Amino acid sequence: MVALGVLPLVKRLRCLLPALLLIGLPVFAQDAPVIRVETRLVNVPVNVADVHGAPVSGLTQDDFTVKEDGRTQKIAIFEREASTPLSIVMAVDTSGSVISQFRTERDAAKKFAQQLLRPEDEMDLISFAYESTEVVSYTNDWRRIDDGLKRLNKGEDTALYDAIYVASERLTEAKPDATRRRVLVLVTDGGDNSIRKEIGYQKAVAEAQRAGAAIYPIIIMPILSDAGRNVAGEHALIQMAEDTGGKYFYVTEKEDLKTAFAHLSDDLRNQYLIGYYSPKRGNDSSLRRISVTLNDPTAAQTLSVRSKTGYYADAR
Repeated sequence: MVALGVLPLVKRLRCLLPALLLIGLPVFAQDAPVIRVETRLVNVPVNVADVHGAPVSGLTQDDFTVKEDGRTQKIAIFEREASTPLSIVMAVDTSGSVISQFRTERDAAKKFAQQLLRPEDEMDLISFAYESTEVVSYTNDWRRIDDGLKRLNKGEDTALYDAIYVASERLTEAKPDATRRRVLVLVTDGGDNSIRKEIGYQKAVAEAQRAGAAIYPIIIMPILSDAGRNVAGEHALIQMAEDTGGKYFYVTEKEDLKTAFAHLSDDLRNQYLIGYYSPKRGNDSSLRRISVTLNDPTAAQTLSVRSKTGYYADAR
């Protein structure tokens, strides 16, 4: 027999039981969503020279400011590039307009490969005239490059932009080291007289930028300069060199070729490597602009800084 007044209490306790069981139990908050931002490492080789053109060493990370599309970037990598591995495509013009310099070209290019290549480096040799042909695939053996230079034959016309495009494609197949520098050396008179117009200036330079190539044109001037000759190719090569962080050299005498290759080698071994992480933006394929400046106002006025001016977001 249940006393009156007790039953309502029991009912109330039964109703409260689920709530009572929860008292004292830990409360688990829902996990906050994890936001992942995919980034890519952007490497920017930088050359700094004094008023005489001599390389400037001894600078530190704090001496530089890097901007992408106007926004200051945090420098994640900073090192001297004397030890940075190189992937080089050397493209040699074999058209009739430069045939008189052939032997000197071969000798200078051989010495360049012999003095520059180390076990960690690699070089690919391409000849171009009407068409571009790979003569020697990537190697760190300068003797193979020399053998390839000896096999170069005279061609007709000059498809300059096609050669730049093909050479840039080869650079995308270089060893994938994160800090490896990709370099395109062009030995040519700058002429583009081929009837093949599938690839023009814009397409060629875009492919070079997507490959991360620094273009170094060695422009061979004719012995007797023709006042009416087309210099558009020369100007295009100069602009490409400036946009990709390379450097151009003019050659008017045979001995100048050896000097040009020597300066090119020095340029590649006296650089700073600056790296930063840039966020990817979906399927963005736009050209992102880069600027590198010196922080010290006095140094900025007396020293020159050279680097690539941009890269494509979908670069390989």
